[in-house]
Amino acid sequence: MSGTEEAPPGVDVSVPSAARLYDYYLGGELNYPADRAAGAEVTEKVPEIRDVAWSNRGFLQRAVRWVAQQGVNQFVDVGAGLPTQNNTHQVARAVRSDARVVYVDHDPIVRLHANALLAGDEQTTVLLRDMRDAEAVLDDPATQDLIDFSKPVAVLLVAVTHFLSDDEDPWGLVARYLRRLVPGSYLVLSAGTQDFQPDWRVKAVQEVYARSSTGVHTRTREQFERFFDGLDIVPPYEGAKAEVTYVGFWGAEDAEEADSDGSRWSYCAVARVPEEES
Repeated sequence: MSGTEEAPPGVDVSVPSAARLYDYYLGGELNYPADRAAGAEVTEKVPEIRDVAWSNRGFLQRAVRWVAQQGVNQFVDVGAGLPTQNNTHQVARAVRSDARVVYVDHDPIVRLHANALLAGDEQTTVLLRDMRDAEAVLDDPATQDLIDFSKPVAVLLVAVTHFLSDDEDPWGLVARYLRRLVPGSYLVLSAGTQDFQPDWRVKAVQEVYARSSTGVHTRTREQFERFFDGLDIVPPYEGAKAEVTYVGFWGAEDAEEADSDGSRWSYCAVARVPEEES
């Protein structure tokens, strides 16, 4: 992508955005010079950043496929980012042809390109909404037209809660999404961590994102596990304990082979909303 004429009105492409940085790491072309400069700076400090992005993307795809195999055909993908290959609706429909997906992002460029990709698809919609307003996302008429909240729904918050500071209470936000879900629904969530990373590398990434449209806030395993309070975590792969893991491990056929430096930058889990106690 080149030239500011391709950006929607009101979008300052001189400021890097999280969605376009992610696209850059994945080798996409929906980014601008400012994004590429910031992405190159992160890559210099964290050479495995592309592995970080692809490991997270792989988790999303494996988790969506698994949830669809459990019979769920409704997905709300919050902070969806720019379209790439094997998006949520494509993965889900490989299992369930009737899968319906609501994509949510606050970046107008995301909606511009996602709308072009999804033109004529009546089983998907793209909302230009701030994920921090859970009620606006869930009550939007477009969401209500596609999603029946009296039946199981999968809410995806993949690689987005680390863009919220502790003061913004990301745990409370996730709980607000979950309050609307019936038993048998699922939460699919991943987020960056500083665990086992040198402080200088974490700070280097945070400094770059501080100059972007959003900061980044990595968290410990204990902090990450709080997102799943009251839920039943699914074992990440056959023979594993039902617990939080790194994104590379989730759904892996060979956990040892799936391990990588990039995958250890993010925790993840898939969890089920349990039946209400009588």
